[in-house]
Amino acid sequence: MAPTTADPKRTTPRHRVVVLALDGVIPFEFGIPQRIFGRARSDDGAFLYEVVTASIRPPGPVRTDADVSILVENGPEVLATADTVVVPASYELGPVHEEGRLTDELSSALAHIRPGTRLISICTGGYVLAAAGYLDGRTATTHWSSAEHFQRLFPRITVDPDVLFIDDGDVLTSAGVAAGLDLCLHVVRRDHGSTVANDVARRTVVPPHRDGGQAQYIQRPVPEPQFATTTAARAWALARLHEPIQLRDMADQESMSVRTFTRRFREEVGISPGQWLAQQRVERARHLLESSDLSVDRVARDAGFGTAQSMRAHLQAALGVTPTAYRRTFREGVPAGPGR
Repeated sequence: MAPTTADPKRTTPRHRVVVLALDGVIPFEFGIPQRIFGRARSDDGAFLYEVVTASIRPPGPVRTDADVSILVENGPEVLATADTVVVPASYELGPVHEEGRLTDELSSALAHIRPGTRLISICTGGYVLAAAGYLDGRTATTHWSSAEHFQRLFPRITVDPDVLFIDDGDVLTSAGVAAGLDLCLHVVRRDHGSTVANDVARRTVVPPHRDGGQAQYIQRPVPEPQFATTTAARAWALARLHEPIQLRDMADQESMSVRTFTRRFREEVGISPGQWLAQQRVERARHLLESSDLSVDRVARDAGFGTAQSMRAHLQAALGVTPTAYRRTFREGVPAGPGR
């Protein structure tokens, strides 16, 4: 592998993300890690991640599911240098998908991964992690259309087909296609906070945050033309997060009954209005804790929690940390996950 050009703005090595390109890889999902991790920058403009690609064979072309191939310049040895390994979906997994077992070639490649390396799968890339035993005893997800087959093939895994992604610490799995964007943004947010993740999302022109527990498959995501949507109510609420907001208030913005509004909201967003409102307030609190010197009490009021005690309970439930610990982590800076 050619030496990496040093970033003059950094004094420590960047967190290395290695994307494993298998034959039949889907170009869209293959490109997600570079698009998200490769655009993440610190306040001083320094890149926070280094993204490289690996093949399970010596450097050379790797087929995709489109009419193009990818020229991969790194063999499997580069997996040994990874802090995070990402496995995108492939349509040519062979015995991995059919029998739940690795080929000798793939097994040898994965043997290069160091213990403690963070592992991420996008869509059916989860089959690779499952066949390698990384998901045994864990809860995982994959594309909703493959979930039943995935569960039959890997009974030691608890498969949740109704979420966008699952963060199980050092192993993370996502649903299909665009859910890979959500998962990678979640990892950036976990590593470096919401300000960095929101900047990447803005550059990528995607929503900055979709909670992992949001439904991956909504039966009617786009309402029929004769029906109103809940878009105006959500915009209205976002402009007033610091105020008390009742379900009746949101329904009134769309001239709907509470019952109709709640049903329509779930159809469009995948969660209840109350769950969505709590998520938005947590995101507002995270941003204020990272980017301002406001007191915890003031952040709680501005985010709409009312009291520091209420905000503490919500952040503890959503993030597993207190507001003070969260602020200390992202104001002082932390390394991007396990590794170098």
